[in-house]
Amino acid sequence: MSIVYLNGSFLPINKAQISVLDRGFMFGDSVYEIIPVYSGQLFRLEQHLQRLARSLEAIRLANPLTPLKWQQVLQRLVDENGAGDQSVYIQVTRGVAERDHVIPPNIVPTVFAMSKPMKCERAQTGIAAVTLIDFRWKRCDIKATTLLPNVLLRQEADDRGATEAILLRDGRVTEGAASNVFIVSGDLVKTPPKSHLLLPGITRDLVLELLASAGIPAKEAEIDEGELRCAREIWVTSSMREIVPVVVLDGQPVGDGRAGPLWERAISLYQAYKQALAVPQAANVS
Repeated sequence: MSIVYLNGSFLPINKAQISVLDRGFMFGDSVYEIIPVYSGQLFRLEQHLQRLARSLEAIRLANPLTPLKWQQVLQRLVDENGAGDQSVYIQVTRGVAERDHVIPPNIVPTVFAMSKPMKCERAQTGIAAVTLIDFRWKRCDIKATTLLPNVLLRQEADDRGATEAILLRDGRVTEGAASNVFIVSGDLVKTPPKSHLLLPGITRDLVLELLASAGIPAKEAEIDEGELRCAREIWVTSSMREIVPVVVLDGQPVGDGRAGPLWERAISLYQAYKQALAVPQAANVS
């Protein structure tokens, strides 16, 4: 049985309980992070903790732990659950209070983290995606647990026989329902620029770093619907999926309907980066 962390204690998951008056349950008044773990090491921990801090600040909730304390808690959680490859989930809620839309003063946040074996979601041969209108709120840069719109969008994609939905707002690509989006236009790799309309993905940023280090032309730029449909390659990225080629969009092949050469280069760079971190190193999160 897996061990979880809840408000300062490590305990079996079936013993972890929260109040029905927790604002995370009542309002979705909470934020979260998901961190991959490879060979027992938390991947890009500093960047994930920085994003968690930004999300907490955006919802006016003080970070309950220091970076060093987060590192200690999460590493112990990974070790308690057998090290290896895992995915760590963190959720911080506003805490327990009488139900009221106004944020109560002096409330104590609920801090929860769990870890489980990583499910390999990489699709080397590619996936199908559909385009859908992005009807979500305008603070998608906050990694909030209020994900009902994303759930409905992913479900509609699944209903249409696709793995992911690529979202369009005012004729431009924002992101996937649970991923960031890249296209290859000519010889240039493009991804939409960061804004309040999309989540600043940790994997997204790493892909841009790796492409730049390899001398592959890439930039952040707006992508309109026409450019998306004419793209030579389309990729979606996330911490759990890493980099996945989209080979079918709205029932039509992307390029020649196979994973493209620039995706092959990008995933090779990504896997080499992971392997280079295989030797244990202390994370710098102080």
